[in-house]
Amino acid sequence: MIKINPKYECMRQWIEKVPDFFEKEGTTIYEGRNKIKIFTTSDGQVVNVKRYHIPAGPNKLIYSWGIRKPKGQRAYEYPEIVLSKGIFTPEPIALIEQRGFLDLLGFSYFISIQCNYGHTLYEMGNAKPEEYEDMAIALGRFAADMHEKNIMHKDFTPGNILWKKDELGYHFAIVDINRMYFGKVEFKEGIINLTRLWGPKRFIQLLITEYAITRHFNVDAALAIAMPARAKFWQRFQKKHKLKFTLEL
Repeated sequence: MIKINPKYECMRQWIEKVPDFFEKEGTTIYEGRNKIKIFTTSDGQVVNVKRYHIPAGPNKLIYSWGIRKPKGQRAYEYPEIVLSKGIFTPEPIALIEQRGFLDLLGFSYFISIQCNYGHTLYEMGNAKPEEYEDMAIALGRFAADMHEKNIMHKDFTPGNILWKKDELGYHFAIVDINRMYFGKVEFKEGIINLTRLWGPKRFIQLLITEYAITRHFNVDAALAIAMPARAKFWQRFQKKHKLKFTLEL
């Protein structure tokens, strides 16, 4: 099954061949359960292709038979909603689903325009105040704007927020948006959504403060929720994983 954004119908021949050359060509930028590669098409278009792993166990039936939308389908459909609200995410090009016996889902390939925002929030891990202060304030406003527009990225983590800076200031994009919530984002829910970011303690405090001010929330109440939640998350995380930044509690 192939779905193609009408705007990119001209790429159909290339799109249809993606499963055939995916392993042999392109540049890998991430490899885990899923794999992400960057390709340049014959006409010079730089695209991002994410291959979702074959679901196993109960999920194979859940995703194959429409009990829940497959991740690739959500990744293909959600950008239209997000972009319509004025929040930037890479434009979708196509979705390929490989199906087998009993219409069981195999690999899925989500193809999108490669975002040219050259930075991620991983860079804020051990950043200095002069490097993160303006960024934290801008990010707090961005998150508040997104939540006010009834959009919440349920995996709002450093690798899923891309950014660039120019003479107009900071610009942000969200990626890997197959896990989204569309609806009213309540006070506590919105605050906790921001607590899994890397960065110095002061970075998070500035971010939360600006977020609360922008949404007309009580700043002290917001910080009282955010900072313990942040500490709890990262203390639990570092029991199983080595942290790649210095954690300030």
